[in-house]
Amino acid sequence: MKIAMIGQKGIPTLFGGIERHVEEISTRLANEKRCQVFVYARKYYSLRQIKKYKKVNVIYLPSIRTKHFDAISHVFFSTLYSIFILKPNIIHYHGIGPALCLWIPKVFAPKIKIIFTFHCCDYYHKKWGKIAQLFLMLGESIGCRLADEVIPVSSEIRDYIKKKYKRETEFIPHGVSQKKYLPVNKIKKWGLIKGNYILTVSRLIPHKGLHYLIKSYQKIKTDKKLVIVGPSFYTENYRKELLKIADNNPNIIFLGAQHGKILDELYSNAFLFVHPSEQEGLPFAVLEAGSFGLPLLLSAISAHLSIFDNLPFFFKNKNIKDLKNNLEFLLNYPKASYRRVEEIKKYIQQNYNWDKIIKKIILRYT
Repeated sequence: MKIAMIGQKGIPTLFGGIERHVEEISTRLANEKRCQVFVYARKYYSLRQIKKYKKVNVIYLPSIRTKHFDAISHVFFSTLYSIFILKPNIIHYHGIGPALCLWIPKVFAPKIKIIFTFHCCDYYHKKWGKIAQLFLMLGESIGCRLADEVIPVSSEIRDYIKKKYKRETEFIPHGVSQKKYLPVNKIKKWGLIKGNYILTVSRLIPHKGLHYLIKSYQKIKTDKKLVIVGPSFYTENYRKELLKIADNNPNIIFLGAQHGKILDELYSNAFLFVHPSEQEGLPFAVLEAGSFGLPLLLSAISAHLSIFDNLPFFFKNKNIKDLKNNLEFLLNYPKASYRRVEEIKKYIQQNYNWDKIIKKIILRYT
């Protein structure tokens, strides 16, 4: 069975939840004897243009590198390559934007089975203007109506699809690999030691709510640093806004994109993980933070409320005062936060197991 993955920037992952999702499922599928997996990558994304990664074939195609045409141009080229050159049994589209091109194989290669994973309602993201939002909504509609199989990543998205498109689906979440603790080593160069920093991992995009976190942090007295991991991506103005809010505070550290052992080291040694996002599908960073045994402080949005039941701590969405109060509480009473850590790790093992998830995905392919 030949499987093509379309919609991601590439693998191995440098940043991005969809990229992490695709890397995890593609490398596991490639270990199945009957699966031959191909992942399309944008030429600029990978540090080295590796053509084979953990048995996954990586195909590099160009894109038009602008905010509005980068993703869709790459998806278009990948779709044409799939239809006329690769000729897979399965094309698996990831995201509502890439689903804009899903009709092409339905018309020109009807024998190819089309899978669509619905990760998030991206049109709510503040980085997109009205025209881009309309195209994202169109992509969602095309994906939900035309795909042979639709895979929502959360119960919230599943319910949304049922209500709007009258289509029954079964949600299949991201999985989490059980990570090993890494002692402080490389992160020392940023003045970080075990337990002396609050961590957030997110692209620098307005809907991720990092401005609420920085403003809240500026209002509290603590010797713990605030470490922000993640790149801007066609959102340079927002990055500048965050730097302005940080006001040269030496304890607010922007590390840009981090991955591999350095990212694992950052997760391993943080005091607390905060995710202040206004809107999400199923946030990979939160799952990973939980797998490392970090206390979690999350905005009270539906995606966060359902991810670990009532085990994390929550603050009112977009509410700087409530976020500040919760930060102060957890800084003053750390034992309260760590009581829930083991329960979160058990919850992950039971509900976000990659082996079970891959079996469910393969069932959609067959």
